[in-house]
Amino acid sequence: MPLVHIDSEHPDPEIISRAAGLLRGGRLVAFPTETVYGLGANALDPAAVARIYAAKGRPKYNPLIVHVADVALVSLVATGWNETAERLAREFWPGPLTLVLPKTDAVPDSVTAGLRSVAVRVPAHPIARALLSAAEIPVAAPSANRSTQLSPTTGDHVLQSLGDAVDLILDAGPTPVGIESTVVDLTAPVPTLLRPGSISVEDLMRVIGRVDRLTNDLSGASPRRAPGMLEKHYAPRAKVVLVPAPDVGVRVEHERANGLHVGALVVHAAVERSHTIVVMPADPPSYAAALYASLHALDDAGCDIVVVETLPETGPWLAVRDRLSRATH
Repeated sequence: MPLVHIDSEHPDPEIISRAAGLLRGGRLVAFPTETVYGLGANALDPAAVARIYAAKGRPKYNPLIVHVADVALVSLVATGWNETAERLAREFWPGPLTLVLPKTDAVPDSVTAGLRSVAVRVPAHPIARALLSAAEIPVAAPSANRSTQLSPTTGDHVLQSLGDAVDLILDAGPTPVGIESTVVDLTAPVPTLLRPGSISVEDLMRVIGRVDRLTNDLSGASPRRAPGMLEKHYAPRAKVVLVPAPDVGVRVEHERANGLHVGALVVHAAVERSHTIVVMPADPPSYAAALYASLHALDDAGCDIVVVETLPETGPWLAVRDRLSRATH
């Protein structure tokens, strides 16, 4: 069994050393970050990176995020560090922010989908930080799940999705943020938000001023500028439909009448309660933290369809709405 439990507050040095040795040896280690669990491999080893793509069934045009232990190590994988990057790192690192910068020649093209830029971040989770410090290498780590499926927020989610394709899973319990990092492209004159996350556009603008939003999202096999930009992503096995709050109850009963096993994520919608009707938190950070775990639970309950109450079209809900819209594609 590749899963090992580890205490976030007091990481076992022997377990960390074992995991770091696997990474240096070109193997795959799943580990918790504050966002979701990552599937880690040596970012400078093309054969190790290829194992990530094979384990996930990930398309080669979807780049990876490289994780480093601290800001000083960014120079191993990226160039173009400027005042904007410095201000963002000072404010949000360690944390759930990924910066896209020009890559160094040391980074294999497979990490970046052939692009001349690389996505990099310094995670905040104590297990991730301990592992990166012990490994002493940059670690490429997308979410530890099969491509396009639900991201994992526990070690068990990783095991269910990837099983023995991973050499070791460090299970430290649920991840606190629950959705993937905010991604900002710094390769253009004006910073551009490529993927929303728990660090909002408003948070970014408070630190660096103007931030553009990507308006021409790519499709097909075109290389993506960052992870998390596939049309279908973050999807459970069950079909997901978004329904306005007043119509949720009617839609649930309609699907039940059609013989389907129905689940729902509701905040305010009036619907007859059952074990597959999940009442979600009414604030964006708590909703995000519960989202993937709730969808995993509904998948495990055998739901055919999940009716999701639509969320407010306001800035704080942007990241969660992005995940749900891609799940419905």
